[in-house]
Amino acid sequence: MSSEVATLAQRIEAQLGEQIIAVRQWRDETLVDVLPENWLAVARHLRDEPEFRFEQLIDVCGVDYLSYGQVEWDTDDVSATGFSRAVEGEGAGRFDWEERPREVAGSKRFGVAVQLTSITHNRRVRLRCRALDDALPVVPSLVALWPVANWFEREAFDLFGIVFEGHPDLRRILTDYGFVGHPFRKDFPLIGNVEVRFDEALGRVIYEPVTSVVPRVTVPRVIRDDSDMLQARAEAADHWRDN
Repeated sequence: MSSEVATLAQRIEAQLGEQIIAVRQWRDETLVDVLPENWLAVARHLRDEPEFRFEQLIDVCGVDYLSYGQVEWDTDDVSATGFSRAVEGEGAGRFDWEERPREVAGSKRFGVAVQLTSITHNRRVRLRCRALDDALPVVPSLVALWPVANWFEREAFDLFGIVFEGHPDLRRILTDYGFVGHPFRKDFPLIGNVEVRFDEALGRVIYEPVTSVVPRVTVPRVIRDDSDMLQARAEAADHWRDN
């Protein structure tokens, strides 16, 4: 960890200690966690304070923490068959809709991460916060501080359903006007909720439940270091050495 990054974290904590949840270093980066009510104040301080001068916003990303930290990949208890799907079916997208994982009240499922750059001091910092309400995730908009956040926030709204309070034109930007749901949410069906076709009789495009696509989840196969494969590799090595 470089002393420059550590010093930046210490300065942020010293000046904004009461307005932030935590500051930490991870892989030589500075991460600042903030409550939604302090989101604008912390962002403005990092932008305007001469000691920081994070004048450039690089990106705004939505995050869905549904099933975060759950383990679904088998490791030691799989069969010794070489190739294995190696998945137990616990993660989001691999469960029946009626048995989908449900978060407890106040779990703060949805979050926002913002990447800031200081051209003046050649530094970077990441701001993060989680919306307090899972049913209607709301985070203050940063467009007033960095106008470039406009389309980034619209993208997060479109794909995750995160509402940015104070955004001047919050509407979908990637999906169609009649699109149902938010496709980057982990419990969004991989085949979608509706499909579109042109009805000759009605003379217009109509939306209807998906019937033309069979729901399935593809899982990458994993080559495992099982005993039979180790033996095969050893025999292959002997063959090439002898010839």
